[in-house]
Amino acid sequence: MTIDGQKVDFAPGETIYEVARRLDRDVPTLCYDPRLEPFGACRLCVVEIEGQARPVASCTTKATAGMVVRTVTDALEAHRRTLLELVISENRDSGDAFGAGTPAHVDPLRGASSQELSTLAARYRVRPGRHAGAHSGHSRRDDDNPFILRDYDLCISCYRCVRVCDEREGDHAIHVGGRGFESRILTEFEGHLADSSCTFCGQCVQTCPTGALADKKALRAVDLPGELTKTRTICPYCGVGCSVDIVTKGDRMVAVQPAFDGPANEGALCVKGQFAWDHVQHDERLRTPLVRGADGVQRPATWDEALDRAADGFRRAAAEHGAKAVYAIASGRAPHESAYTIQKFIRAGFGTNYIDNCSRA
Repeated sequence: MTIDGQKVDFAPGETIYEVARRLDRDVPTLCYDPRLEPFGACRLCVVEIEGQARPVASCTTKATAGMVVRTVTDALEAHRRTLLELVISENRDSGDAFGAGTPAHVDPLRGASSQELSTLAARYRVRPGRHAGAHSGHSRRDDDNPFILRDYDLCISCYRCVRVCDEREGDHAIHVGGRGFESRILTEFEGHLADSSCTFCGQCVQTCPTGALADKKALRAVDLPGELTKTRTICPYCGVGCSVDIVTKGDRMVAVQPAFDGPANEGALCVKGQFAWDHVQHDERLRTPLVRGADGVQRPATWDEALDRAADGFRRAAAEHGAKAVYAIASGRAPHESAYTIQKFIRAGFGTNYIDNCSRA
């Protein structure tokens, strides 16, 4: 097939959009998530195909042999700009910033994908006041769950949140209700997330392209000074090895976001990996080893003193009660190197096989 004058091979079943992305063509979209089935709702990814009267959605159209495709023409760019203006007309607080070519302020702390709409609006220099009318979607600020802000005044009905909950998580906690301007994102019986089948994995937050669904814990850091920085690492909560980006402001950790290119998780996280990070900088977190004195009271100690005390305890237990008095349980959160070390500590150090792993249960 030919895309923008360039001949290219394609695999059976590939869509035009997938081929175009492979060629680094910057075809815009708002409803597309590579982890989900193509939906074709936003129509921003439309392309022209030689011999066809109307543009087609590239995300749902399969590539065929001999196809000649144009991804950028004056007509396509005008079409995309008009669509964005229609979307922006429903979006709260879009303001004139879009018309000036700069994104409206949707704080990036809301989620990993929260800047997609504002970035496209700036790219196409949309005119936010061109279309006016009724607004669909109303925020659920009464939902007092501690993790997810449901700010549906920013919703554009791309349904990525519903689809990721269904297709990736299998939770089916949210769905689309109503039609036209009455359509909205709902839980069963229009209740709160905590009363639904939601597992608070945060997938809906991280796929949302407008920030309509946002990370409440991250938004606590909006007024903190400093630039946002992301550091790639591995979630420590279990042995799966999910890739995450630690979001910091200055020396403060303010959020955890899943890595969409993580080989083990592909953008997925559980509730612990997504939201259970407050302990990292908690005021009551231990910052030095503690040893118990003769009076039974714990006091701060050096690492050498604490390790010597622990080693002496192991030796004394083995001497008084035998090697089988020592039993180890390895943590499922430990890396391979630590798991290897503790099994060697028991098998080589005490000559027994008295070791287990919490993950086995």
